[in-house]
Amino acid sequence: MIVDCAVYEEGRRREGALDLSEAFDRCHGDHEFAWIGLYEPTEEEFDSVRREFELHELAVEDAIKAHQRPKLEVYDDTIFVVLKTAHYLDAEERVDFGEILVFLGTGFIVTVRHGKASDLHGVREGVEGDPERLRLGPGAVLHAILDRVVDDYIPPLEGLRTDIEEVENDVFSPDRTSSAQRIYFLKREVLQFTRATAPLVEPVARLADGHYGLVHDEVRAYFRDVNDHLVRVHEQLEGFRELLTSVLTANLTQVSVQQNDDTRKISAWVAIAAVPTMVAGVYGMNFEHMPELGWTLGYPAVLAVMALVCGSLFWRFKRVGWL
Repeated sequence: MIVDCAVYEEGRRREGALDLSEAFDRCHGDHEFAWIGLYEPTEEEFDSVRREFELHELAVEDAIKAHQRPKLEVYDDTIFVVLKTAHYLDAEERVDFGEILVFLGTGFIVTVRHGKASDLHGVREGVEGDPERLRLGPGAVLHAILDRVVDDYIPPLEGLRTDIEEVENDVFSPDRTSSAQRIYFLKREVLQFTRATAPLVEPVARLADGHYGLVHDEVRAYFRDVNDHLVRVHEQLEGFRELLTSVLTANLTQVSVQQNDDTRKISAWVAIAAVPTMVAGVYGMNFEHMPELGWTLGYPAVLAVMALVCGSLFWRFKRVGWL
């Protein structure tokens, strides 16, 4: 469905509602361009946009089906950009991804949103409140969209950072808990987040370096700022991956140490229990002629000897840290 359709002239939005054909007819001036916003369009709904703005069929197919990797491609005179948006679900410790696909051409920009994407209504209001930037053409709108998407990466990053710190505390706490499963899930989320951001670093750098004539020269500085933020996001995610790998290794080491400690304790108690078992086994044999069988103090003496030996073993194991 078409969410919004507008034409901007000299940085100002033209008044009144427009349909696609009117927007296309009015966006051919030197300082005019159209911005068409769609949300999860069907092939039939998008067909009119494709025909009016002569969009390439391969890019249109990607825009309709979505689930594309982040990228920037050029089809004839149109730039096609795929962006991944991110929203953190704290209760599930999971990053939910949406998608924004952008067609940028001479005199127009078409945005297609899928899933829980970053809200472009606020972006539209923001750029409409800055006519000087809108005068720079649709490239300024592309920057505003990229800037919002990259800024929206920050809350999920903070959510992942908090969860990783909690896992670190769990791993190095005295409680006997295994965090391996939680660490694995967090590593998976960080990996998916990296796949959503890393492929954008090079395309945004090309936009900042002025590789595309459709983007006004004065917009390059803004893209450099976005690229700087995007690189920092990518570096933080790489740091998260390395940290989680280290935490997982530490967790496995902790589990191994705990197992060794349990083995030592079990071995110590078995050694202590073996003393009375051995003595009782000897005197439990049904032989008539056994030493000390007729001794009055034999029974308490045996109990005392067993208690003494067991006590000595317990003291020794306690001293060396086995108990």
